[in-house]
Amino acid sequence: MINFERELAKYQPSLEIDEAEEAIYKNDLTDISDIIDKILKEKKKRQ
Repeated sequence: MINFERELAKYQPSLEIDEAEEAIYKNDLTDISDIIDKILKEKKKRQ
């Protein structure tokens, strides 16, 4: 059974849009395609 009091105590409201955008831009959001791109560019430089 759900303990509503415990769940409410753990609740954290979501960020506002401006705060979320700020958090996103502060972090390095390198994804796999960026990593592959970097590897391929480095490989071309070595050849």
